Amino acid sequence: MRGLLYLIAVILIIGWILGFFVYSVGAIIHVLLVIAVIVILLDIIRGRRA
Repeated sequence: MRGLLYLIAVILIIGWILGFFVYSVGAIIHVLLVIAVIVILLDIIRGRRA
């Protein structure tokens, strides 16, 4: 499950970077970044408790 969360986070971060530098679509790109950061933080928090 941890690998899947990292994969989702990486995909979202890459999407944010591409969207930021290639095509600006407004706040949607920043929402992707926020979601990626939340996924990473959740994984770190869950990893420490386990």
